[in-house]
Amino acid sequence: MNLADILLLALAGLAAGAMNALAGGGTFFSFPALLASGLPPVTANATNAVALWPASIAGAWAARASLRPLGRYLLPLLLAGLAGGLGGGLLLLAGGDGVFRSLIPWLLLLATALFAASPWLSRALAARRRAAERPAHTPTSLVAHAGVSIYGGYFGAGMGILQLAAFSIEGHPLARANALKNLISAVIYSVASLTFILAGRVSWAELLVLLAGATLGGYAGGALGERLPPRLLRALVITVGGGMTLYYFWATQAR
Repeated sequence: MNLADILLLALAGLAAGAMNALAGGGTFFSFPALLASGLPPVTANATNAVALWPASIAGAWAARASLRPLGRYLLPLLLAGLAGGLGGGLLLLAGGDGVFRSLIPWLLLLATALFAASPWLSRALAARRRAAERPAHTPTSLVAHAGVSIYGGYFGAGMGILQLAAFSIEGHPLARANALKNLISAVIYSVASLTFILAGRVSWAELLVLLAGATLGGYAGGALGERLPPRLLRALVITVGGGMTLYYFWATQAR
């Protein structure tokens, strides 16, 4: 890792941390930067997942008051997240760099589309949602949560939007749906990150630079959150995501 790579990762971490604090979508900055620094695709994705791990745990801890009354209701959701996160991480490792490289543009396209559609999706779900104290678990809902968890363990960008949609469709109020999203995300990132660490697919030097930048970016993003228009931030994330998607489609075809 040369000086140019260090600067690139530091700036990407700064942008990712700020965007996650302001509007989400930080992966669109951090993951391509890890690829550009020369990491193989699977190692880049594994390193990015570990970089997101501390923030996911912090989000779950912050939401603990909303989740504590649910008690045993959380157990099937936790098991679905655990199994899905492990399964997604193992699929990533088993498929290797070749398979993941071919999927990168499609995964970025899905994540960009989800991010772009999230305001409309939230309004549509709010219009049809019937809040319930503890919506009953069904085989269909648990399979859906496991599927989202597999996606999260495999790639992760846009996972939070999928989780919010699933919990809202079930009938959870938005505040509790967000708390559940934070908890299950922490489970998925924890099991996937441990899987990647044990498999030796995390590049620690790049990770440390990215985390340093993301920490500073998160602080700056929090300070700027009240001053910058959300539409501008969302437009920036969508533009970056769209640009990265087009680039990786072109790069895949050029090989």
